[in-house]
Amino acid sequence: MQTIYSFKGGESDNFDKEQKFLIHSLDNIYNLYLLMISLLIELQKKAEDHAEKTSKKLLATKEEKNFNKKLVNNEALLMLKNNVLLQDELEERKISNWELDSEYVDIIFRQVLASDLYEQYMQTKTSTFKEDKDFVVDVFTEIIAPNEKLYDYLEDKNLTWIDDLPVVNTAILKLLRKVKKDSLSTYFIPKLYKDIADKEYAINLFKKTLLNQSKFSEVIQAKTQNWDAERIASIDTVLLQMAICEIQKFPSIPVKVTINEYLEIAKEYSTPKSSVFINGILDKLIKEYQESNSLNKTGRGLM
Repeated sequence: MQTIYSFKGGESDNFDKEQKFLIHSLDNIYNLYLLMISLLIELQKKAEDHAEKTSKKLLATKEEKNFNKKLVNNEALLMLKNNVLLQDELEERKISNWELDSEYVDIIFRQVLASDLYEQYMQTKTSTFKEDKDFVVDVFTEIIAPNEKLYDYLEDKNLTWIDDLPVVNTAILKLLRKVKKDSLSTYFIPKLYKDIADKEYAINLFKKTLLNQSKFSEVIQAKTQNWDAERIASIDTVLLQMAICEIQKFPSIPVKVTINEYLEIAKEYSTPKSSVFINGILDKLIKEYQESNSLNKTGRGLM
């Protein structure tokens, strides 16, 4: 949607540059995933450093000398830190942000130390893998994911990351919740695309929408004759073009899936009334296609 919205050319123009940006922005989702995972690794390192400095204080108390290293020894965090394949991915993609911008690790770490989660977690000196994992999940959910300074930092680093962040955070939480003590090293190196068809879908939707913009615009205009064209939000037009493209050009995608997806995007990015407007237009179109038997959908349950 964003790439098509920013495209200022016409159907006859070359849009290789925009397509490269689209693929690059999709690829950057994986970089964001690695960046957020590496933050957990840096928290473990920070805990290790904190424990060492606390126990070596010149006038350390008995409690400080015998500092509880439960967070340092958190099995879930150590699993990430000692994952050689994950470290290779971080090095290959040059994900080293927290070495240069360590103040954000400090911010998160201080919040962890000040939290009720930490106080409760540190009441004992040992824990099971499940307890360690649950603590990391809670820290990620309650402290890392909603952190506004981290949000601003990511926005400054890469504008598209802000839209990708909820997806990445959800994926990380899903992995953390389901990880087991004997999970393979590859567990924390998920594939960006389920298969090649996913990537091809993104490219095809982008290209087919742009190549048929005039045709789709005529369809939209025919259904909005009582509307002032200037009153229709630009994003709504783009979303309608994309939705019509899916309905006409992608036989394997169920109509209901298409409608639901674009309504959700409209709620997130367009005006308060956009989803109602888009739903009305698409509903009329689909009924027409069904009546004329021109709804090209294959498979059961796709109507």
